[in-house]
Amino acid sequence: MGVSGAGKSTIGAMLANEINGTFLDADDYHPQSNKDKMKNGIPLSDKDRIPWLETLRDALRASLVDGKTVILGCSALQKHYREILRSGDPHYVPGSYVCGVRFVLLSVGAQVLADRLEQRAKEGRHFMPAQLLKSQLDLLQIDECEGIFQVDASLDPRHTLKTVRALLQMDG
Repeated sequence: MGVSGAGKSTIGAMLANEINGTFLDADDYHPQSNKDKMKNGIPLSDKDRIPWLETLRDALRASLVDGKTVILGCSALQKHYREILRSGDPHYVPGSYVCGVRFVLLSVGAQVLADRLEQRAKEGRHFMPAQLLKSQLDLLQIDECEGIFQVDASLDPRHTLKTVRALLQMDG
């Protein structure tokens, strides 16, 4: 999880490959209307996000029920967004934060994020403009009680991956 440019797609795909899991990129699940809003510099509202998150929750549930390991690269910026995703675990008790869905925050400084977003825009690789970065950073909400792992993702992706794997293995 994390803001745009944090490395969710890169690290998520690498992790899924290493553990023989499936990688789902939440960006692939956005309806075109959401992509168009972001492309035009308009932040998404909860009205835009909730149906998207519910679709992601359903994809997580299908994988969990089938016994598959899935890595989802998703911003999941707010606590109530993460609750929607946690409810993909059919055994999850709301508010307990204990379930088969775990979160790793890829933490990156604002300047590094801005540089990454500018580079992606130059290469035409993403619909999210750098001008929306501040709205995402402002929206990011972390509550210690959720047990979210935090990893510095400003370093080489292989180092970030190694740190993520170590944290998840310790969590069991």
